[in-house]
Amino acid sequence: MSRIGKMPIPLSNQAKIEIKDLNIRVSGPKGTLEQSLTDQVNVTEEAGVITVNRIDDSKKAKAQHGLYRMLISNMVEGVTKGFTTKLEIAGVGYRAELKNDLLALTLGYSHMIYFKAPDEIKIEVPDQVTVLISGIDKALVGQVAAKIRSFRKPEPYRGKGIKYAGEVIRRKEGKAAGK
Repeated sequence: MSRIGKMPIPLSNQAKIEIKDLNIRVSGPKGTLEQSLTDQVNVTEEAGVITVNRIDDSKKAKAQHGLYRMLISNMVEGVTKGFTTKLEIAGVGYRAELKNDLLALTLGYSHMIYFKAPDEIKIEVPDQVTVLISGIDKALVGQVAAKIRSFRKPEPYRGKGIKYAGEVIRRKEGKAAGK
């Protein structure tokens, strides 16, 4: 049995769950999330604990078991606590600022890059080299962070670019280092 799939999901008193047919809705103080389920798993809620069980031992059911348990767990955590990803900008003259609801990035190109986040995502810029992305949907927060990072990925020679907080960039020696 899946080690992740068999773990129960504790439901805090702030979150409420509704299971109807093959849909699940989790609501909490930060918002509401919905997810459609597959017919390979069965979700039940008893005494503040959500359990996910697969209907049989087929290969497809085994693959879906842990996936849907984590999706539901992330939904519960998202509506109660939320998710935040921190990006760091490194490079001379590289900076970020918030103009109205647009993120304006200066990344060494001949033009500025403007990024409009989806309505569910909140972007903050505490200083010029830090961008905080927060929201209730973990997948959407990660997708927005990856999109912003893709504007200028960190390069291995000088380390300039946008990286996740705590990400280690493997540095390479330059051409002159071999002499």
